This record gives sequence, C-alpha cells and structure tokens, in this order.
Amino acid sequence: MQAKPVIAIVGRPNVGKSTLFNRIAGKQKAIVIDEPGATRDRNYMDCVWHDKAFTLIDTGGFEPVTEERILIQMREQTNLAIEEADVIIFLMDGKDGLTPTDIEIAR
Repeated sequence: MQAKPVIAIVGRPNVGKSTLFNRIAGKQKAIVIDEPGATRDRNYMDCVWHDKAFTLIDTGGFEPVTEERILIQMREQTNLAIEEADVIIFLMDGKDGLTPTDIEIAR
C-alpha cells in the first residue's frame, strides 16, 4: 500500500493557514483567532479531497528573523513540517501583497 502524501501549509503569521486547514479538513480542528501565535505546534489531519487521501499539516506563523524564543520554536516546528511534506502550500495574504518576509520564507 502506498503512503498518503503529506501536505504542509506554511506562511507568515495571520495569513489564514489555520482557516485553510479547517476548510480543507472539513471541520474546526485548528484554532483561528486574529492574533499571531495561536498555532505553535504542527497540527495534523487525515483528509480526503476529490477522492484523494492525504495528510495535511497546519503550521504556526514563520518568522525568518527573530530573537523571540516562542517564534524560534514555531519556526523550528514549521521547518520539521517542511521536511515531512511531499507538497508545500505557501500561503500569503492577498491584501498585503508579497512582503519582504514572504520573500525570505520562500528562500
């Protein structure tokens, strides 16, 4: 039996990663609030979308440059999700457009 693909949703804080995760998962598994830092650890959900099974990972906001311990830990959790993933959804905020932080994350 073939392993299910793993898809990680990554991006800077408050771009809608957990909202997208919940929408794809079809349930409110991830906490969604209008403040950075609600998601700190990786959040996993087995999903089926158009008859395709996969594992989806929600991640905390990725801050490429920070000295705050909690943000460093969140970045480490996101890096682990990226290593696990077969596919990465890089989510950005359309209202803000492409930011310098988005460009740094993409690197």
